[in-house]
Amino acid sequence: MKPEDCIFFQLSKANQAGSRFLGQKVSELGITPVQALVLGFLKDQDRVTSGELGKRTELDSATLTGIIDRLEAAQLIERHGNPNDRRSIQVHLTEKGTSLADSAVRLIAEANRQFMKILADREKGELLALIRKLREQASRG
Repeated sequence: MKPEDCIFFQLSKANQAGSRFLGQKVSELGITPVQALVLGFLKDQDRVTSGELGKRTELDSATLTGIIDRLEAAQLIERHGNPNDRRSIQVHLTEKGTSLADSAVRLIAEANRQFMKILADREKGELLALIRKLREQASRG
């Protein structure tokens, strides 16, 4: 099979290119693309449990724990007990984290526009719909 005909190869290379592109955009913040996305998700909905954050980010608990550890060490987030469930913790943005999350959200939105600028609006919608469809199919096995 030729690489240009293999969907797995093409998706892998698109993912690498996208990750590199986003990494260049958020590098000025001193955080990784995944950290920027996590901060963006928290900016959208702060004070969530780590389990809720894991569902939103679609990261496994070990990966998310490492990211939370690094963001906490950088004083961007804090962990607090969950008043509704003593067995879980809630993740909160700090003041510094809120400021950085604002910048991350802005840079991610800008990167989205720049990365997809060669596509017409209709194509952007179609591409996102097709990717969602493929992800749903893959999750069904």
